[in-house]
Amino acid sequence: MTWRHAKIAAAIAVFLAAAAAIAQAPTPAPAKPVAAPEAPKADTAKPEAAKPEMKPEAIKPEARLDGVGEIAALIQASEETSLSSQMSGRIRKVNVGLGDEVKKGARLIEFDCAEQRAQLDAAEADYRGARETHVARLKLQALGAAGELEVTVAAAAADKARSQVTLRRSQLAYCVVNAPFRGRVARLRVKSAESVQAGQPLVDIVNPASLKAQMFVPAAWITWIKPGVTLTIVANNGQGYQAKVAKLNSRVDGVSQQLEVEAQIINGEGLVPGMIGVASFNQVK
Repeated sequence: MTWRHAKIAAAIAVFLAAAAAIAQAPTPAPAKPVAAPEAPKADTAKPEAAKPEMKPEAIKPEARLDGVGEIAALIQASEETSLSSQMSGRIRKVNVGLGDEVKKGARLIEFDCAEQRAQLDAAEADYRGARETHVARLKLQALGAAGELEVTVAAAAADKARSQVTLRRSQLAYCVVNAPFRGRVARLRVKSAESVQAGQPLVDIVNPASLKAQMFVPAAWITWIKPGVTLTIVANNGQGYQAKVAKLNSRVDGVSQQLEVEAQIINGEGLVPGMIGVASFNQVK
């Protein structure tokens, strides 16, 4: 046997040994199939129907009945003012008291104006002198003894003196405080012999014969509330009064979203400015 045959025989022996080893190895168990993930079951429950959004029902004007829309109301006087001093001085006399009824033009307060009268007398004297000077210059001009310039200067001096008289008279008119309209004294702020400054409040006057009601209503009411709409006001004295919307504010308050309304009270007997009540708007027609 040659070496070549020996090498072939050795290779055959190795192959047979490997085949025998493979035949004796245990056969692996077949792998179990992996179960597919279970599909989620469809939700058979019916979805809950969405609830409709609740919106506030619009209030139609024709659906408003008497007594709907109660709003607080403040009773005020249509004519009301606070009179102040137009000069600095000492009060000589107070002719009215708290709650007194006064007529238009009545003297309420008088000042001690001796100084102002003296200043008026001095201004009138200066005016008389300036006027006579002007007349004399005119006569001299006619005689050729005065020129045109002298006459013009004298005329200007007379006009200036006359304006001082007008000024002093107007200041003297401040010595008496008169009632601007008929009404009642609501507040007296000064006393006799008291010294006051210019612009200081003296007396408050109101006219209770003409009353109005001030109210603040929701801005949404602007769609139906108009001048002429009637309402009933129950004051804190327990009585009811008829009124009519007279004025509306030209703008709505940006913070409170309310609209200012004024109503004229038809017959306010028994009402006093400052009282409060509850206003009920009547049916809009």
